[in-house]
Amino acid sequence: MAGRNHLYIPGPTNVPNEILNAMHIPMEDHRSPVFPKLLTPLLQDLKKIFRTETGQAFVFPATGTAGWEIALTNTLNPGDKVLIYRFGQFSHLWGEMARRLGLDVEIHQETWGKGIPLDRLEARLKEDTQHEIKAVLATHNETATGVTSDIAGVRKALDASIHPALLFVDGVSSIASLDFRMDEWGVDGAISGSQKGFMMPAGGAFLAFSQKALKATETATFPRCFLDLRDQMTSNKDGYTPYTPALPILYGLRKALDMLLEEGLENVYARHFRLAEGTRKAVAAWGLKICAQPGFESDTVTAIMVPEDKDARDVISTAFNKYNISLGGGLSELAGKAFRIGHVGDMNDVSMLGAIAGVEMALLDTGFDIIPGSGVAAAIEYYRATAK
Repeated sequence: MAGRNHLYIPGPTNVPNEILNAMHIPMEDHRSPVFPKLLTPLLQDLKKIFRTETGQAFVFPATGTAGWEIALTNTLNPGDKVLIYRFGQFSHLWGEMARRLGLDVEIHQETWGKGIPLDRLEARLKEDTQHEIKAVLATHNETATGVTSDIAGVRKALDASIHPALLFVDGVSSIASLDFRMDEWGVDGAISGSQKGFMMPAGGAFLAFSQKALKATETATFPRCFLDLRDQMTSNKDGYTPYTPALPILYGLRKALDMLLEEGLENVYARHFRLAEGTRKAVAAWGLKICAQPGFESDTVTAIMVPEDKDARDVISTAFNKYNISLGGGLSELAGKAFRIGHVGDMNDVSMLGAIAGVEMALLDTGFDIIPGSGVAAAIEYYRATAK
C-alpha cells in the first residue's frame, strides 16, 4: 500500500524526523571525560518536564513498566501495604506487579470510565490511623479507558488525612503531554516512558523522585541490582551511568527535551487539549459515546464505545487493512467494546483530521449508521475556531 502507516494508537507514538536523526549516531566511549556534558544537562532539563526543582531525575534503559518496579522496590519493604484504585488495564497491571513482588496490595475496584474517587480515598486514609499504608499508587492517565485522574486532589486527600504515605504516580501516558506538577502536587515518585509524550521509540524509562523517596532507598530491603537507584545516584553525580547506557535514547531525549521546551510546556498541554477536544467533537457527531465519564476525559487518548451489536475489532481491522491506519484496541474488559484513538506526541490539527477521516470511513464500512463527513466537519469547525 502506498504511503506510510498512520499511527493513531496511544503509544508508541510518531517519532519526529528531528529525533530520528538525533538518534542516528556512532557509538562512543561512555566513560570518556566528555560524556558528562551529555548526561548532566540532560538530567537537569528532564526535571523541567516533571516540574520539579527539589527532586532528582533518572534515565533507565528500560520501559515505564520497569519504572513501576523501580519505584516500589527502591522505597518499600516486602509485606508493606500499598493502596491502588483499579479502573483500567494499566492500574490493574501495576497493582498486580506490586502483589507479585510481595507487597500487601489493597485494591479498590472503580468503574471503568472513572478515575480515583477522591472522597473515598480521603476517607480510607483517615481510617488508617496506624499508617499501615506505606504508598498510594496513582495512575494519572489510564490509557485503556481514556481517563485522567486528579493528582493534585490525591495530594489534598493525603494532606487532609495527615497521612505520611508516599505518593507514586504512573505518568507514562501523561507526562510531557498533560499538565503535571511534581513539586506543587507533592509527588514522591513520577514514572514515565520514552514512547508517548516524549515522541521517542520505546526503550527509555524516565523518572523523578522526591527527597523523601530518595531517603527511603536507605532502608528499603527489596533485592535490586540493575534497577537500584542508589547505583544511579552514585554514578550520576559525576555525570556517568552505573552500566552501559543506551546512547541513541540519550541523544533522542536531548532533542525531544529541546523540542518540548522550545514549544513551552503550557503550549504542549494546550495543544493536546485541542487535539483531544476535536476528537471528542467528532465522536459526538457520529452519535457515539466515549468511555470516560464527564470530568475524567483524557487529552492523550480517547476510548470510543461501540453499540452492543457491533464489534470494535472490526473497526480496527478495517482501518488497518483498508486505510493503513493503526488504532488502539479495547483491553481486558473493553475488548471488542471499544477502540481507541491516540492524540499524543507529534501531532497537529491536520494529522488529527486524517485520523478522524480514516476512522469515519472504517465506521461506514463496518455498518455504523453515521452521516458521512459529520465527524470530520465537527472537528474542522472546532479546530478552525480555536486555531491561533
